[in-house]
Amino acid sequence: MTGQSQVRLPRHPFDDDKLREECGVFGIFNHPEASAHTALGLHALQHRGQESAGIVSTDGHQFYSHRALGHVGDNFSSIKVIESLKGSAALGHVRYSTQGEPILRNVQPIFADFSFGGLALAHNGNLTNAVALRRELVTEGSLFQSTMDTEVINHLIARSHGKTVTDRMVDALRRVEGAYSLVALTKESLIGVRDPFGVRPLLIGKLDDSWLLASESVALDILGAELVRDVGPGEFVVIDAGGVKSFQPFPPARRRFCVFEYIYFARPDSTVEGRSVYEARKRIGEELAREAPANADIVVPVPDSGVPAAIGFAAAAGLPFELGIIRNHYVGRTFIEPTDHIRHLGVKLKHNANRRTLEGQRVVLVDDSIVRGTTSTKIVDLVRNAGAREVHMRIASPPTTNSCFYGVDTPSRDKLLAAKLDVAAMARYIGVDSLAFLTLDGLYRAMGEDGRNPHAPHFCDACFSGDYPIPLTDHSQGDTPAQLSLLAERA
Repeated sequence: MTGQSQVRLPRHPFDDDKLREECGVFGIFNHPEASAHTALGLHALQHRGQESAGIVSTDGHQFYSHRALGHVGDNFSSIKVIESLKGSAALGHVRYSTQGEPILRNVQPIFADFSFGGLALAHNGNLTNAVALRRELVTEGSLFQSTMDTEVINHLIARSHGKTVTDRMVDALRRVEGAYSLVALTKESLIGVRDPFGVRPLLIGKLDDSWLLASESVALDILGAELVRDVGPGEFVVIDAGGVKSFQPFPPARRRFCVFEYIYFARPDSTVEGRSVYEARKRIGEELAREAPANADIVVPVPDSGVPAAIGFAAAAGLPFELGIIRNHYVGRTFIEPTDHIRHLGVKLKHNANRRTLEGQRVVLVDDSIVRGTTSTKIVDLVRNAGAREVHMRIASPPTTNSCFYGVDTPSRDKLLAAKLDVAAMARYIGVDSLAFLTLDGLYRAMGEDGRNPHAPHFCDACFSGDYPIPLTDHSQGDTPAQLSLLAERA
């Protein structure tokens, strides 16, 4: 195993007041340019995690690795790096940390040598009993090299007495709680598995004689690969020289796919769980217009995540859709350690008002969500300062009142604006003439489901409803990853 970049990046150059994407995984089996294709797949998944990226490949004899802090393009654009990742099978990961700090030893895929050989593992999600399991494993003699919940799975695999890699992984996963989509790489196979509730996405693709696993369909599109199907909740898929084998080792559970994937996380050009994300967001905007109309002249999205919902809102309301706010896509991490003054101007670095479009208008601002409310306040000031006569904000999701424990970096509940204030008070805080959120029933209607029918398919909507489908063992016991001593370390 070789190749680890030591460059360090800060976590938050600007507080942009959004829930943070979880992670993205990509795997490919039986392709002569496996590592190059994996790098391209990770490029397409970059929106799911910008802190670090890693690729592990194998030629069937040994493993090769390159892991680094930073973006995919910063670390995998070199021909030398790609050529060093030899073999016809590869596994990649982009990360935004929800457990474990952004230090090099926490970059995935993680790798370990077991009695059966090497295994690389990449994880999208969050284990809700990881601290309890880690404490037990450490007491019994396990030595941890990272602060990630993912490493718990490796130790459980090592302790299993299963005869095959598959048996050991199943043994390990039967002990964990939480949301996970895992992709693993051995010398002979590529393995994919989702938790029994199917909270996080994972799908299967095909490119000629090669098989692929990815978090979203856009990672297949960039390669010209075919979307075959989603990996089902609780499904275990093994891809090897004999093709694709599938089995269901876990007791069946009610599907609870994360509804926020459709609201914000997934790329709009993705298809996940059989639904077009773009079309889903437009329908959400249409439903929002029906539930919460506004006397206005134009509909303006808060770019970029508010655009599809704003298109749907404008169409349903019979109002013009206008780009009243223009986003600068080239800010990124330009200011590594900004001064307080630059932090204050952060919203202007990212957004600029289109004054001639806004001046004298009654504006409906459409955004996907409100978390802390700090950015919403700055956006409203931006629009008012450009001459808008009235500002009405419409949010294409219900109020975010609860933290996520299933793989999304969410502020604690006491920092969520909707958990502290009612809608009228939030409107005053943000400075709008009116504020309305999509109702939970409206969200389900937009998704073509009945949220009140106990027998209908449901999503995980815990961030809105507080209904957590998977036990929160660590949280209920007062355990948090911050209690781990290694968190003080910096690479």
